[in-house]
Amino acid sequence: MASSSVSPGRWIRSILPDTNQQALALFVLSFLLILGVWEAGARWGLFSPLMPPASKTLVAIWEWISDPFYDYGPNDKGIGWHLLVSLRRVAIGFTIGSLIAIPLGVLVGLSEVTSRAIDPYIQLLKPVSPLAWLPLGLGILKSSENTALFVIAITSIWPTLINTKFGVSNVDQSYLNVARSLGASRWRTIFKVILPAAAPNIVAGLRISIGIAWLVIVAAEILVGGTGLGYFVWNEWNNLQITSIITAIVVIGMVGLLLDRLFGLLQQWVAFGSRS
Repeated sequence: MASSSVSPGRWIRSILPDTNQQALALFVLSFLLILGVWEAGARWGLFSPLMPPASKTLVAIWEWISDPFYDYGPNDKGIGWHLLVSLRRVAIGFTIGSLIAIPLGVLVGLSEVTSRAIDPYIQLLKPVSPLAWLPLGLGILKSSENTALFVIAITSIWPTLINTKFGVSNVDQSYLNVARSLGASRWRTIFKVILPAAAPNIVAGLRISIGIAWLVIVAAEILVGGTGLGYFVWNEWNNLQITSIITAIVVIGMVGLLLDRLFGLLQQWVAFGSRS
């Protein structure tokens, strides 16, 4: 005899037939569960005494984001100011890395000899942690600010370089044959045929690179000091303000999500343009 009971999954699907609604409901339920476990663990002493309950943390997050641009001195600024400084550093470092990676990627994509010559450098330097570049940057540049930009740039180069090389080297040969038959010069072929065809791969590399650039900003700014989300995290840890650190983590995550979505939209637009 079949059971008359209805499973929770079927019950949810019967109420919310849309997949997006089901995903949202599952997210909300899991988030409430995490908050409940967090609150109970902090109240019952299951965590370190430094760990605040979820309710206190949510109140602190609201206080930070409701007035993000106050300024009471060098060591007492709203999180909005730190965010703007971090975004400026990431934008500069990411731009420097991209201006190096894209032309170099085109070069190695067009030449098999150059590609094989450059590949050992890529494989050697790509896995290096950003923390390892910090003392080297200080030794070379003698400036903490420039070192932060150097670390962001050098760690964000590789995905764009690799994707650009892949996109350029895999352009449909028929496109190149048409350009050659029409008498297009080498430079015209690169700008009118190769780069538009490789654009989806280039933007995919830029999307990964901006994520890496935003990822390393905390480590870089711990060294720089003064202002920035990394400095904010380190300073709040020295003050044992865990709620402020969690606020910074939330802000970093939300901005990272927004940057990824923006480059995702750009990637879709470029891919659509390359097909039309």
